[in-house]
Amino acid sequence: MDSLTALAQAAFWITVGFTVAGAAIAVFPRNILYNVLGLALALSGIAGLYLFLGSFFIAMMQLLIYVGAICIAIVFAIMLSRPLHLEAPQRAVPKIAMAFTAGAVFFVALTSLAGRTNWVPAKARGSDWSIEAIGHALLTRYELVFEVISLVLLVAIIGAIVTAGFSRRSSS
Repeated sequence: MDSLTALAQAAFWITVGFTVAGAAIAVFPRNILYNVLGLALALSGIAGLYLFLGSFFIAMMQLLIYVGAICIAIVFAIMLSRPLHLEAPQRAVPKIAMAFTAGAVFFVALTSLAGRTNWVPAKARGSDWSIEAIGHALLTRYELVFEVISLVLLVAIIGAIVTAGFSRRSSS
C-alpha cells in the first residue's frame, strides 16, 4: 500500500470517528446545547463522507442546509425559548383543538395528494441521475423546494421569538 492510499484511509477513518463522536455527543449529554453541537459535528462528518464518495454537490448541500441552517435554527430556538426551570403555563383546550384540526387537515391533504400522484420510477422516465443533472434540477425545476425550506426555517425562528416574548411577559 502506498503512502497516498494510507493517507486517504487515515483521513476516511478520522472522518468516521468525527461522525460517530458527534452522534454520541448528540445523544448522551444532558445539556441540549451540547446535543445540538454534537449533531452539527455528526452532520459535518456525513458531509465529509459524501466528499469521499465523490459527491461534492451533496456534501455542500449537507453543510449548507443541515449544518448551516437546521442546527443554527435549533440553537436560535434554544436561546430564545423560555428556561426549563420555570413552570409551564396551562394550555387552553381551544388552542389544542385548533392545532389538532389543522394537523389533521394537513395530513388528509398530503395523503390525498400522494394518492392522486402518478408515481413513475426514475428509470422508466429515462432520467439522468448525475450530480450535475441533480444540481441543475434543484436550482431550476425544484427551486421552490429551497424556498420552502427557507420559509420553514423563518417560521421556526419567528416561533422561537414569539415563544421567548411570551415567556418573558408571563414570568415578569
